[in-house]
Amino acid sequence: MGGRFLYKDGKSDEGNGGGLDEAAAAARAALVREIELSGAWAADPVWRESFAAVPRHLFVPYYYVGVLGGHERRWGEHPDPVARERWLRGAYADAPLATRLRDGELVSSSSQPSLMATMLAELGVEDGDRVLEIGAGSGYNAALLAHRLGDDDLVTTIDLDPEITESARRHLAAAGYHPAVVTGDGTRGVPQRAPFDRIIATCALPSIPPAWLAQTRPGGRILTPLATGLVVLEVRDAGHAEGRFLGTPAYFVPLRGQGGPAAGPVPLGGVPQRVREHELFRFLLALTRGRLDPEEAYALWEREGRPGRERYGITVSDGREWAWLDDPEGPYAWPLPS
Repeated sequence: MGGRFLYKDGKSDEGNGGGLDEAAAAARAALVREIELSGAWAADPVWRESFAAVPRHLFVPYYYVGVLGGHERRWGEHPDPVARERWLRGAYADAPLATRLRDGELVSSSSQPSLMATMLAELGVEDGDRVLEIGAGSGYNAALLAHRLGDDDLVTTIDLDPEITESARRHLAAAGYHPAVVTGDGTRGVPQRAPFDRIIATCALPSIPPAWLAQTRPGGRILTPLATGLVVLEVRDAGHAEGRFLGTPAYFVPLRGQGGPAAGPVPLGGVPQRVREHELFRFLLALTRGRLDPEEAYALWEREGRPGRERYGITVSDGREWAWLDDPEGPYAWPLPS
């Protein structure tokens, strides 16, 4: 992706191609083709237009990549044109980008675009829907939603960290979008903007916050990361929702604030070594954490034919929440943390 990159201050990089906008448009088109080939938006191809239109590089003016001994910062105003080219190329890679570190710990990121496309397609957004996003991140996902709906006022995004919401607001404005950006605890939703037809979370939670159901219209949908998967819940009313996991693995930054999941190693003595790192077994462990002994989890997993994520689901009913395998009223069910 060589080229002559042009910036707002009039500076340029001499090369053998067009300016930043031209290079970014070419990179964006390549990303769209890659996502399309993956089948990520097969459930709702209208998302192709949003990904083709929204300039991701405006939402990641800098990001971090892991290098030996730490992280390397890549940014669009680097004095070296080769470094700027590397930044732009990375901005349109189908990969998650670490956008904010604190004491070496990742606190915010821009998700992998093909995973975002899968989530948005499965969210089932329809014209006129009001959508709440939990976890503002870079603002890119909110921009995709605003473009799809054609009305900034239909989209609300919330994050606990005021630095994140302020930067998301700036990125959105630079790209020409102005949805509601709220600073607050995402587990409480945004009652002043409710009710919503769709809620989508871009951070991991241990259970479903009751406020989300209360702020979702009956018949609405909630899509959220949980354990290492994505669950899609159909909301019946303020006290009831149910749905299954998608088959897609998903690893997200944990939600900070009230309800954030606790981390810690799980002792796996008694589980065969070949199984310990199996992705689907790790999902069962994460889903049943503290409710199912690892050896019991292994026995169940083998007995049931090493089930994929799509066989699991979540039910919320009258203040209770539980995960289940195959049937919400079946023999395999585990309460979620309150």
